[in-house]
Amino acid sequence: FDTPDRKMISRGGSIRVRNITDSDEEEETYEHTIKLGGKVENGLHQRYEWNYKTFSKSFSKEEFIAGVSKSEDPSDMLCEVLSDISEEDLIPICKTKFNRTTYTFGYGDSIMEACFDVGTLSAKDKSANICELELELISGDVVDVLDMANYIVGKTEAQLFNDSKFKRCLKLLDEE
Repeated sequence: FDTPDRKMISRGGSIRVRNITDSDEEEETYEHTIKLGGKVENGLHQRYEWNYKTFSKSFSKEEFIAGVSKSEDPSDMLCEVLSDISEEDLIPICKTKFNRTTYTFGYGDSIMEACFDVGTLSAKDKSANICELELELISGDVVDVLDMANYIVGKTEAQLFNDSKFKRCLKLLDEE
């Protein structure tokens, strides 16, 4: 989601609302996420990220800020990037639809999650298939994630990729 004039993107951020299908839950749950800034090098994405689980599909700035106030990432930075953004102005600019299979494991001195995603990205009337493996550091040292990624690349035909799903959606959105 973003404003029609792409305020979040211009600030290096994004707002995502993800539907989480879980057969154990009676109600549909959603995870609202804001990602901000960061850098990408050799497939390693480092950025600030705040997540909030809720039963509401609609993004509420106040509820989100209150829900992530104890996050490790700085809440003042989050409040600043959202300062003049109104929920009423937010529109969906792209969509990802995929099945995710996750495994949590230890490697080196770290705990990480392997996320296998298969599905589609879409923006406007364009779409693209995705089939990817993400390694996410839960705790420990980023060096272990890099070592694991290099091990996987060395043993398979996998390739390191710098473009996130969101960035690939933006490319679809801006294609002529």
